[in-house]
Amino acid sequence: MNVVAVCACPTGVAHTYLAKKALENAAAELGFTIKVEAQGALGIENEITPEEVAAADVVILAIEVEIAKRERFKGKPTVTVPVQAAVKNPKTLLKEIEQNLREKHLIK
Repeated sequence: MNVVAVCACPTGVAHTYLAKKALENAAAELGFTIKVEAQGALGIENEITPEEVAAADVVILAIEVEIAKRERFKGKPTVTVPVQAAVKNPKTLLKEIEQNLREKHLIK
């Protein structure tokens, strides 16, 4: 599964980066491809390109604040979760999203 994700917490510091790292590690364990953008105190880091959005099977928004450039994900299957869901159970989150996409025949 090819995933793009954005993480953003209210202060844009610790939890944003904890969620980013947790999603990256879980995706690697599951054999998924992932690019995680952080939107925080330093602005947008590791920005997702239009090509990466186009290639993605799903967009995960692990956010608790409004994010910049959200419109670029229009038309893509998108899952919005609290930042803590990505921090505490990233592997379960990714598996559930994959299962849901398979049931909807959006991925093989």
